[in-house]
Amino acid sequence: MRRALALAEATIGLASPNPQVGCVLVRDSQVIGEGAHVYDHFDHAEIVALKQAAAAGHTAAGATAYVTLEPCSHHGRTGPCADALMEAHIARCVVATRDPNPMVSGRGIARLRAAGIAVDVGLLETEARALNNAFACAITRGRPFVTLKAGLSVDGALAPPDAARVGTAPFFLTGPEARADVQRLRHASDAILTGVGTILADNPLLSDRSGRPRRRPLMRVVLDTHLRTPVDCRVVQSAAQDVWIFCSVDAPTKSASALEVAGARISRVAAGSNGLDIAQILTFLHQEKFLSVLLEAGSRLNGSFLRAKRVDRVVLYFAEVELGAQAIPFATGGPSPFALQQQLSQVETQTIGADVRVSGLLHDPWVEA
Repeated sequence: MRRALALAEATIGLASPNPQVGCVLVRDSQVIGEGAHVYDHFDHAEIVALKQAAAAGHTAAGATAYVTLEPCSHHGRTGPCADALMEAHIARCVVATRDPNPMVSGRGIARLRAAGIAVDVGLLETEARALNNAFACAITRGRPFVTLKAGLSVDGALAPPDAARVGTAPFFLTGPEARADVQRLRHASDAILTGVGTILADNPLLSDRSGRPRRRPLMRVVLDTHLRTPVDCRVVQSAAQDVWIFCSVDAPTKSASALEVAGARISRVAAGSNGLDIAQILTFLHQEKFLSVLLEAGSRLNGSFLRAKRVDRVVLYFAEVELGAQAIPFATGGPSPFALQQQLSQVETQTIGADVRVSGLLHDPWVEA
């Protein structure tokens, strides 16, 4: 099962909007086939493993299939994997976790058992679910899984006060190892979301610089109520159908036209006293089959997402630097990063270079499944 999980993990950036799934076929104590699902290749992990075994001259009859997610029991882009395993006459199927969709969960397992195949469920379930938190969130909540990422000082601030900044020159609290880890977070996300304040202050590129393959570009999303995003900023200047700006219904038409000519996509949504409607924006992203969103924003947007209860996972990088009481806070109108940590489950703490990374779940999408 650990090998199956490794196969699934290797499809980060390649499987969405489908789940990441790995499968290993074992017969007579030998691996005879293995595979993982890549969206553009259509075949699910079980089919890839069965085909590999057949190509090598092995029969799957009497084999055990180790699968990280319950074999599907319905027709979609492909036929049911449960049926394929039954037709291959496997003897046993070990499933890490059930399908998160309550409408189909358990049906694949039931089909296998009805065919006389022994099925065990729950091996390395926690690890398997962590791989597909975003898929589970899309199924159970109808919106993308949102990860809030922030680099912070040891006293919990985002950045020094504006008066201490020099233009849009980069200000890095954390070290190169932590920044490389952030690129891995970006690679594992379908979209990265920030506010116009970050665009104006930092002029970031917001790209995936992990160097790893992905099937579609990282969608760069900017929340900009009044369309203040400059046409000559780095995000817009590098737009290639991968920049999406959300603004209010009464944002200037002239600004919208200029940004669209430059390559950005503009969508107008409702706005209130607390800014743009976050739930509506996430619905838009869900409709475009974006499973996961990485929130890399300033204190105001961090606070808005937290107050709206639209943050599912938190990843905080703490640097051994104090910024003082006048520094920019972590989340305007929201909890301190230290109070937020007390609300997390499945907490992981690790040292990355000179910094400390703390991560955990605010909402577990599998609880509703």
